[in-house]
Formats: sequence, structure tokens, C-alpha cells
Amino acid sequence: MDFWQRYRAIDARDTRFDGQFYTAVRTTGIYCRPSCPARTPKAGNVTFYETSAAAHDAGYRACKRCLPEAVPGTPAWNLRSDVAGRAMRLINDGVINRDGVEGLAARLGYSSRQLNRILSHELGAGPLSLARASRAQTARTLLVSTTMKVADIAFAAGFSSVRQFNETIGEVFAMTPSALRGTARHHRAPSSAAVTSTALTLNLPYREPFDPGVFDFLAVRAVPGIEEGSSGSYARTLRLAHGDARFRVDYDAGAPGRPLVLTIGAVDLRDLPSLLSRVRRLLDLDADPVAIDGALGSDPRLAASVAATPGIRMPGAVDPQELLVRAMIGQQITVAAARTALIQLSAAGSECLVPADGLHRLFPTAAQIAESGFEFLRGPQRRIDSVRGAAAAMASGGLDFGYGDDLPGLETKLLPLAGVGPWTVGYVAMRVIGAPDVFLANDAAVRNGIRSLAAAPASAGPASAGPAGAALAPETPLSPDFRELSPWRSYATMHLWRAAAAAQSAARSTRLTKIATPKKATS
Repeated sequence: MDFWQRYRAIDARDTRFDGQFYTAVRTTGIYCRPSCPARTPKAGNVTFYETSAAAHDAGYRACKRCLPEAVPGTPAWNLRSDVAGRAMRLINDGVINRDGVEGLAARLGYSSRQLNRILSHELGAGPLSLARASRAQTARTLLVSTTMKVADIAFAAGFSSVRQFNETIGEVFAMTPSALRGTARHHRAPSSAAVTSTALTLNLPYREPFDPGVFDFLAVRAVPGIEEGSSGSYARTLRLAHGDARFRVDYDAGAPGRPLVLTIGAVDLRDLPSLLSRVRRLLDLDADPVAIDGALGSDPRLAASVAATPGIRMPGAVDPQELLVRAMIGQQITVAAARTALIQLSAAGSECLVPADGLHRLFPTAAQIAESGFEFLRGPQRRIDSVRGAAAAMASGGLDFGYGDDLPGLETKLLPLAGVGPWTVGYVAMRVIGAPDVFLANDAAVRNGIRSLAAAPASAGPASAGPAGAALAPETPLSPDFRELSPWRSYATMHLWRAAAAAQSAARSTRLTKIATPKKATS
């Protein structure tokens, strides 16, 4: 977006752009979200920044009226596969808090000096400033959403001392932590029990519309004892850097504001920023659904599906190594068969140290699978050996991948593995790094989804207009790989998977009805 496109967005107070850029006003010394209700500043007084950290470094403070830190993150970090995008994914996962700038640079294959220069040029702020902004955002969320002690919040957000925490909050928000806590719109009544540092309840911001079908996707793949899900909730255990964790997310479409509520049953406070980032990635909460639906709705094959399910999300992954194992086991078999195999494999995992509500196990580590987990798997020996080989490579450190990779990097690392092909790499890219432009052309469910949508009467109607008002004419030749929808083909894949699942469910229901209906006697 150029300057005037952004200026028109702030003049319209368009909430779709919240979190995608920040508006700094020289005459006031503050920066705002695009939808700030304050009077639109003169264009000559405005500077736009890609990140809040860049605005901090330029000497601006957060607006107390619109609270620019209380917004979803930018979808650009998944859309961009350059160093800046990869770095932001890792920073949000807490890599700098754990390993410092040197650790972040090493993961990206640069020196710390090179990385600082690249990020300063691309985003207007260096890695330390970006991490500082991320800590400030986490701290604000905890201050206004919980009754945690200020000292606990300081360390949970990643600050090394309470003094550093107080200074940063004062510099960023021009308020003390207590004053910032007082801005909470909905104060929680303190519970009668002592508040612990490991049990938290937070609201997760997201851009509307939000399609809760992501919960159904996770629920049908949930492994009992490790996960549980329904059409409006998902819960699981998780192993993080400093210990075991447990969380639950609930969505209530009938409540005012349609909140997404995250309940953290247990977590080491040092892992809290990482947990928050991974839950957001799991539910794809930083996506821009209006832009995605506008593009997908321009295709006559998907127009009816997009209209019926606006705001579809692409499920992420809370553990990259676990996701690779799931992908290898699930390829070329049904979702139900893959779930059965994963239930058998889960016996190799260890007991969770923070069990509750039927969640008592952890998904087995790569080392556990390599050592004994493969013995629980059934099926072709070749597939079992492939899973064991990949697990051994991850356990030894020979295979290291995660949120900081790009698609070419994943291909380089994963394709040499036995049993890993383009489908596996594409699926991992979709769910681990949030790659938005993956189309799994050889996937059976994708092909079934294309056929079911083509057979639906609504698919014959005219295509809806895209964001620029230009629709694909019905007579326009359409490519079989949906390349016209780039860079959102991963979301097209989600629509096709859903269409295939709906068609399969309808066919099963029809068969059961025929079986249950008694034949009429003939005279």
C-alpha cells in the first residue's frame, strides 16, 4: 500500500487494517491504529510505520484512546517469506527471549549485524526493538485481562527485571502499569481463591468474519488424552521450552462480540509469550479474511462456498515436529485411519505433569518415537520405517525446521527424507509456517472437493466481484491448480477439503437412511 491508500484507510477508520500498519502523528507525538476514532490528522503530519516497534524507536507513544497494541497481528508475517517475515514469526514465538539476538540470527543464517541491518531497513526497527514491542503487547494483554501481580506479568512478558518492565510501559504507553490496568473495559472480579501465575483467562482479538469450522477440523483429528475438541472449542496439552502446558479455547457465536476465550490451565510464565503466539497461529487469528474472501469469491468454482462460510481459517500447528509426524502418518489414508494410528502412537508419549479435564498425556517426542514409538504403529513397514527415520533425524538435531523457515527451505530439508513427498512438504508448509499459497493438486480430498462443488447447482451462478470489482467471467478458462487465486490458494484448499467432507457426510447419511427405511410390500 502506498501513502494515500493508507491515508484513505485511516480517514475511513477501516478496522480491516488494524495491526497491518500504524499511524504516527508528529503534532501529538502518538501513534494509533487505522480505525482510531480521533479526528483524522492532516496528511502532512502523518507518518506510517510497518510495526509499532518502528513507531517506538521514532519517539512516538501509543494512543490511550484506540490502544493500538490491542489488535490482531499483521497477516504479512505469513504472507512474506523473506528474512523479515521469517524473523517476525520467530520473534513472536519468543526466540529472542530464549536465545537472544545471536540465536535468532543463527536460525535465519545471518550474523546479528546483518540481521539488524535487514530488519531496520525493512521494518524500521532492529530485532531488540521488535522483541521489546512484542513484550509490551503481551504485558498490556495481561494487565488488562488478568489479576496477575505486576511482578509476575513483567517476567511472563519476557522482561528481565521489574524496573525494565516499568520503564518500557512508561515509554510505550505513557502510563504506569497500574494506570494501564485501569483502562480495562471489563474488569474481572477477583476470585476467592488465590490467583496463581499459571492459570489465566484471556480474550483473543481477531479480524471478523471468523468461521468456527477450524474447530471442527481440529476436533476430528484430536487424539484422546492429548486433545479434545468440539464445534466451538479445542483443548490440549503441550510441551514448551520450560515445561508442560495446558490450554483451552472457546468460541461463543451468540455472545456479544463473539469472543474467543483462551483459558490457560497451566504454563511456566517464561513460556507464556510462546504459548500465546502458537495458539494464535493454530487458529489463524492474524489472517485478513476480507481480503482472502474477496479473492476466492471471484472464482465461480468457490463463490458459493465462500458466501456460505465467510472467514474460513487455515489451522496452524503448536509443535512443528509433531505436525511432521502427523503428516507422514496421515498421507494416503483417511482422516479416521490417521487418527486411529495416532491414538496407537500416543501410548509412547509421557504423562503430562499438569493433567486435568481428561487431558493427561503429551504427544510423544521425536526421541520417544525413534526409540520405541514406531512399535505402536501398524500398516506398511515402509511407512513405519519412514516415520522412525524422520523422528531419529529430528531427535539427533540433523533435521531442524520450524516457524522461521520458508517453503524452499522446507523442501530442501524435508524432501530428502524417505517417505516425504511434495504433498507432505506442502501440508507442513500450510500448517507450520502458515504458507498461504499452497495448492495440494494430488490430494484426493481436493479432487473430491472440486467435483462436489462442480456438481452443486449454486456453482453455476455468476462469480462475485473481487476486491477491485473485477469478477472472473464464467466463460474464462480456469486453471486446474487455481493459480488465479494466488497468493491465497491454501485457503482455497480449505474450502475444497470442507466441500469433500460435506459430500462424504451427505452420502453416508443417504446410505444410512436407505438401510433404515423398510421396503414396501408388493401386492
